[in-house]
Amino acid sequence: MCQVSRLFKLAALLASVVLVGCASSAARINTWEGNPQEATNPAVLTAPGEIQVMSVNGQSLTTYLIDDLTLDYGLLPGENEVVFTYKTIWAKAGVVDNGESKVHTVESEPQVARFEAEAGQAYTFSYDEPANRREAEALMDEFSADIVTAEGDTVARSSKWDGKSQVAPARTPIPVSSAGSSGGASAGGDTLEQLKAIWADATEEEKRSFLRWAFE
Repeated sequence: MCQVSRLFKLAALLASVVLVGCASSAARINTWEGNPQEATNPAVLTAPGEIQVMSVNGQSLTTYLIDDLTLDYGLLPGENEVVFTYKTIWAKAGVVDNGESKVHTVESEPQVARFEAEAGQAYTFSYDEPANRREAEALMDEFSADIVTAEGDTVARSSKWDGKSQVAPARTPIPVSSAGSSGGASAGGDTLEQLKAIWADATEEEKRSFLRWAFE
């Protein structure tokens, strides 16, 4: 009974962390780890509901259950690589059978756009918008989107992604601990940053193994 209660509390705690995390990142999803100096004045890329951002600089991002959300992504100044898909949903005409989807989903192959982001600059996606499903399906063969500034200047055009990232995730460098350092607030902060960096680089299996060990 004690073990069940413990698991229930753990599940509730994890759920609250997820909810708080989603609520705190609703305004802007930052795409870096730690606290790099450049994060004080990031660029912001706005993705409309049709654009599903999969990863930035090789770092996978959360997939939201609601597809039509407009989301802002914080980017560090400098080279950035954004991988995304374009997806639209169209209602089916007439009556559909039980269990059959009531909509047609039209989605592009993964696209990649690489560009130099400027500090404080706002960017968004620009692309041809179809009037109906047939137009949407026709666009998928040669789909691409532009990344444009708030002033309307095009800084990049997407192309089909080959599955290989060329830009590494941005994060605060792991501090080098001196041999004679002693425990304290500073050391504790260094340890936390090291753990964050190690967790970011761990594989899914390594993360699962660690969690099993932590909660045994």
